[in-house]
Amino acid sequence: MRYSEGAGLDTSKVRDLRGGGGRGGRGLAVGGGGLGLVGVLVLVLFQVLGGGSDGSGTGFTGLDGLGNGQTADNGALEQHCRTGADANDSVDCAVVADIESIEDFWSGVLGDTYLPTDTVFFSGSVDTSCGGATSGSGPFYCPADQLVYIDLSFFDQLQQQFGAQGGLFVNAYVIAHEYGHHVQNLLGTNRQVTPGETGPASGTVRLELQADCYAGTWANHAETVPDESGTPLIAEITEDDINRALDAAARIGDDFIQENLGGGTVDQDAFTHGSSEQRQRWFRAGYASGDPRDCDTFSTDDLG
Repeated sequence: MRYSEGAGLDTSKVRDLRGGGGRGGRGLAVGGGGLGLVGVLVLVLFQVLGGGSDGSGTGFTGLDGLGNGQTADNGALEQHCRTGADANDSVDCAVVADIESIEDFWSGVLGDTYLPTDTVFFSGSVDTSCGGATSGSGPFYCPADQLVYIDLSFFDQLQQQFGAQGGLFVNAYVIAHEYGHHVQNLLGTNRQVTPGETGPASGTVRLELQADCYAGTWANHAETVPDESGTPLIAEITEDDINRALDAAARIGDDFIQENLGGGTVDQDAFTHGSSEQRQRWFRAGYASGDPRDCDTFSTDDLG
């Protein structure tokens, strides 16, 4: 994956908390053995869906997504992430470019229906309107404050703990998946899901597979999505990039995690994100067509 060398980067869509860090607070429960990636993403999402849209069901309401004592400081990002050349050299800057490209894509698809949001970079722990979370949570989206949260060390964890090949496009796939949840929240898709429901054909799984598919639709258009200057931020996505994303999708499938990072037994009734094969299938579906209308996982009996 390569970014357009001369394209300008906009860091205003990131809230960088890494300097001050989070309070930690009453962190959400995280499963051991790598299961935190699955467990907390669902817990964060459905705590809110089970309560109020303001996050009142969680016992914590943040102010614009920041907890007490948390301060966003984008000074370092603004200094180091100026152009696509910086994105080619820095993971931080690459994620900045990914966010801008993904938002430009969805703004073009949904028009006024799309409300831009920010991504919060944190380190260690963070307080949100969905409650507290730690780095072990993996990346997540909080509907109550409509923000994406990520500790960028997750990308290292994905390779070291999950065995993924990794790479800049894998990172972009992860971010695009989370923005897929933002789209679902804006469209009201998450209201089709019963809080806490699990299983291979559950609404929970359908929501996650649709987010994978949405990530694929963005990837299909990524090389042509223009920024405000009319220049695409992303210059090239290769077949190797797509294969790496599919490899990552397989390694965060419920069956892979249960078998290789959990107790060794696959329990489909506990599925929350879909199997490795399903996650690959729906990313491929979105990437092949580039049309979000082909991502309706809720009206099919065949999830893969």
